[in-house]
Amino acid sequence: MPSKKTRRRNNANYCSYIHKVLKQTYPSLQVQQKTMFAVNSLVENLIERMTMHAANIAVTGKKGTLQDKHVQAAVRLVMPDTLAKHAVSEGTKAVAKFAVS
Repeated sequence: MPSKKTRRRNNANYCSYIHKVLKQTYPSLQVQQKTMFAVNSLVENLIERMTMHAANIAVTGKKGTLQDKHVQAAVRLVMPDTLAKHAVSEGTKAVAKFAVS
């Protein structure tokens, strides 16, 4: 009998990105592994919540494609006022930079 291959689930891990941002902001600061896992869990939770909201907005608007305006509305729903404003402006910059390339 041939062995059955199991498919590994691709778990997103944002620890390396969190570490890079931390080093840009506070170069001399270190972070414990438990803390990194907690922040990683927070990021995963935020991404999941924003994705769910964006998908619901896209379906409600009868669009078959998830667009930047759907993600922007989801960010405004999930995040607090000032944080959402900064996130939307950074996302707009990233989309504009990507569109030029």
